Amino acid sequence: MSNWFHPYGSVAEPGYDVAIRPGSDDWQHTGLLTAQLSDGESRTIDTGEDEFVVLPLSGGGDVRVAGGDFTAVLAGRTDVFQGPADCGYLPRHTEFTLTADGPVTVALCFARAKADVPPSVVRAADTPVELRGAGQCSRQVRNFGTPQTLDASSIIACEVITPAGNWSSYPPHKHDEHRPGQETELEEIYYFDIRPVPGAPEGTDAIGYCCISGTAQRPIDVKELVRAGDVLLVPHGWHGPAMAVPGYDMYYLNVMAGPGAERAWLISDHPAHGWIRGQWEHEAVDPRLA
Repeated sequence: MSNWFHPYGSVAEPGYDVAIRPGSDDWQHTGLLTAQLSDGESRTIDTGEDEFVVLPLSGGGDVRVAGGDFTAVLAGRTDVFQGPADCGYLPRHTEFTLTADGPVTVALCFARAKADVPPSVVRAADTPVELRGAGQCSRQVRNFGTPQTLDASSIIACEVITPAGNWSSYPPHKHDEHRPGQETELEEIYYFDIRPVPGAPEGTDAIGYCCISGTAQRPIDVKELVRAGDVLLVPHGWHGPAMAVPGYDMYYLNVMAGPGAERAWLISDHPAHGWIRGQWEHEAVDPRLA
């Protein structure tokens, strides 16, 4: 892939509004599908060599998941800004069926699995919610698919809410090298949703921005205006900031995996910008996230 930014609709497949799949020299480990299901509609998926995390995004409906001896109902939400949702984990070599109870948009996050892990559910009430940063770098992170929350083989996933006017994925950081105890090698998907703040007039164009910059050894330069449904792929390099411009709240779903045996999110801050973390020590977290 030479184009790391995919506007909504540009990577659609029949039945899926977004379809990012591994399988090239440049993109090998992670994938994302999003599907809009009407009430009672079903979809059957064979995981093959991948492990899947099923996450209701919006629409208000629930999702019933059935595969082998495993069944679960995942409670949905009106939209991603409402709060966490239930999620379900399905291992490799599994055929499962999704059935919508009410209209729902669902994300299917997946990654190449390295081991067999039993299916499971993480309920919304059990999802750790972290307030990261402070001041204008405040954001909320929902760690539904991190190693501390979800038992899995390779995949790491979380959701981030950045209020209008704030910065996230900041300072810029990377995770594209195997350095034990310091950095893990992970591809990363950003899937965005953007909404106008309450009181915005009709006809607004809800936008944000996100950047990737490379190293001297592995150059990459991506600076994109993003809207709801857009996808940004991070094969390597420093990513961030992600900017929620004034007037529009930003959401993104992150999906990560890599070739290493260790399932961990270890990052390196950009050496020119890591100092900014010290500026947060005496700032309060944005009250909109309290």
